[in-house]
Amino acid sequence: MPQRHGFRSPEFHKTKHRIMKRVHLLPAAAALLLLSMGSQAPATAALPPAADGQPLPTLAPMLQRVIPAVVNISTVTRIEVQDHPLLSDPFFRWFFQAPGRPREEDRQSLGSGVVVNADKGLVLTNYHVVEKASQITVKLHDGRELKAHLIGSDPETDIALLRIKSKGLTALKLTDSDKLRVGDFVLAIGSPFGLSQTVTSGIVSALGRTGLGIEGYENFIQTDASINPGNSGGPLVNLRGEMVGMNTAILAPGGGNIGIGFAIPANMVRAVMDQIIAHGGVRRGLFGVGAQDLTPDLAAALGVSGHEGAVVSYIEPHSAAADAGLRPGDLITEVNGEPIKGAAALRNRIGLMSIGTPVDMEVIRSGRTLALHGKIADPYKDFVAGEQVDQDFRGAMLGDLVKESTDGRLMAVAVGPVKEHSVAWQSGLREGDMLLYANGSRVRNLRDLKAVLRDAGGLYSLQVQRGNRLILLSRR
Repeated sequence: MPQRHGFRSPEFHKTKHRIMKRVHLLPAAAALLLLSMGSQAPATAALPPAADGQPLPTLAPMLQRVIPAVVNISTVTRIEVQDHPLLSDPFFRWFFQAPGRPREEDRQSLGSGVVVNADKGLVLTNYHVVEKASQITVKLHDGRELKAHLIGSDPETDIALLRIKSKGLTALKLTDSDKLRVGDFVLAIGSPFGLSQTVTSGIVSALGRTGLGIEGYENFIQTDASINPGNSGGPLVNLRGEMVGMNTAILAPGGGNIGIGFAIPANMVRAVMDQIIAHGGVRRGLFGVGAQDLTPDLAAALGVSGHEGAVVSYIEPHSAAADAGLRPGDLITEVNGEPIKGAAALRNRIGLMSIGTPVDMEVIRSGRTLALHGKIADPYKDFVAGEQVDQDFRGAMLGDLVKESTDGRLMAVAVGPVKEHSVAWQSGLREGDMLLYANGSRVRNLRDLKAVLRDAGGLYSLQVQRGNRLILLSRR
């Protein structure tokens, strides 16, 4: 629920009575939080420039190079205002002279970002900072304000890439986040509560945090560097001035910072950014393996020592994993030379690979170590462009779906990637939908769908299965 003290609170994610808080600021109205310390603050002595003839350590020279790459991001989002339930009745709407169409208003929000390519004007930020924004403005360190264009985004990792047109930009280098260690010093830079170019310091508190329920793919850096609303999308940097992560969320049971913040590792950011640059979004492939963590009981049952690895629990028939020779009960300990600590690590490693990427695995089976090789498959290789079926599906990929289950065989039309703001997107279609009925008639494949639309003279309604829900989409 929105808070009414000048800010609208971000999303809260409850996990065992804890609250995960997105760290971008809503709306743009600023507020000052004053802590009373008496009628007059005591005077403090300034530190000397040197002690025993040696200059005191300072991060100022490094920050002078880094801070110009950090930007403020403000957005305007047009939302529909909910009327009182009574106004859904036509009589009450007439009696109170309410407008016939839903009212809309603009909402503003603030966040942070970082320039990663000065020549091309590329700016990284969080997806939730620019989600559904109709207008995006980037404010540079020197005060310039520029309109930004959204190149692409990935909600599953909460990453978005913008482009601005300007000269004289400063970029920040992304470094290898796999080299981070717990205890390394880091700095968080951003615009908490709209206070631009704020720098806070801390250490890496933990690595590989998962299971927080924030994103679809989680592998967070945990830090005690102070992160607050407005820091979302800003960089987490090491003492060399290199970007090691993107500040994203905080653990905030009381609504404020308690020293537990989370950042997306730079390596994950880079992998997603490269796909957005190449394809305008993330094209995830399909490997077809399900896994679970290695528990002591499973280790004893499988006859393996140690406590790390991902146990294969399911193999999709005719999938890339099946072609690679994986079997249920295999323990995957390494993928492409990187150790796999558990099921989440396997999902992150494979889920961020692009289509066609080789997958070289080290597997323990019946006490023997095997080397298996596979390749990420294209889940939409047999799909067709939606306009080949009907113009009302422009912007979507469609394909035949045959799904075996304990309840029998399900046949439907599957929806693949859908371009944002396309005709199909405006109709409400989303990737992963299954089309069951069109204009009230059952459709089991693309041929059925074409025949129904041809006989009806166009598309009027769709019954769609989305996850565990059935929804009805009607043509506007």
